[in-house]
Amino acid sequence: MNETYRHQNLLSLLEEKKILSTTEIIDLLEISPATARRDINKLNEQGRLRKVRNGAEALSVNFGVAKKKIINNANEKQRIATIASQYCNDGESVILTAGSTMQMLGNRLCGRNLQIITNFLPLANDLIQHSHENLVIMGGQYNRAKRVTLSLNTQNEINYFANVMFTSGKGLTTAGLYKNDMIIANSEQPLAQKADKLIALVDSTKLGKQVGMLFSSLDEIDILITGKEANPEIIQALREKGLEVVLA
Repeated sequence: MNETYRHQNLLSLLEEKKILSTTEIIDLLEISPATARRDINKLNEQGRLRKVRNGAEALSVNFGVAKKKIINNANEKQRIATIASQYCNDGESVILTAGSTMQMLGNRLCGRNLQIITNFLPLANDLIQHSHENLVIMGGQYNRAKRVTLSLNTQNEINYFANVMFTSGKGLTTAGLYKNDMIIANSEQPLAQKADKLIALVDSTKLGKQVGMLFSSLDEIDILITGKEANPEIIQALREKGLEVVLA
């Protein structure tokens, strides 16, 4: 059984059974323990299942980003999400915007003593399914294409405050962070004003690119977390501008 077919079978089994032990995976797919562990690790890195102790668990988000396509630069984004989770302290309130990196970060924060604020429905649904106790879903009209709730009344967001806001974008230069979806960018900008700290999670392929509209200037960003693959010259230029850069 080749890897692609094996992965499809494993994901189909998880969609039906929700959780499987490593032993069950070995028996059902008739594979070796080493192959089972390798498949679980790889699919976990791609954000297509959740690795748990002695097995794997289906992600309720499978109807969203993970099921439709393999996430670009998934390994790097997993590392970025892991580092980002270390900037969240128990009892705090955090804002997570939309995107695959935010989904990975949400998976790491789920179950912790944190208030998570989001309008990204795949993330909110996953947190609900896994019984996260303190979740705020921002109201508005659901946009199916973007999988977020959006409100034309900016007063709806005025009461949300957070210790940290995590966001991403399609480009980041010494000018700042860029987003190419103006509707989402305009809905997120008021939120950035309500957070004590703004942390940008941007994979290395997006550094040095100007794409769409300028979401926030560089001096408005407290920390950039990106992959160790990033161009050293770009990292140096950002640091010379005073931005704290963390390599994952």
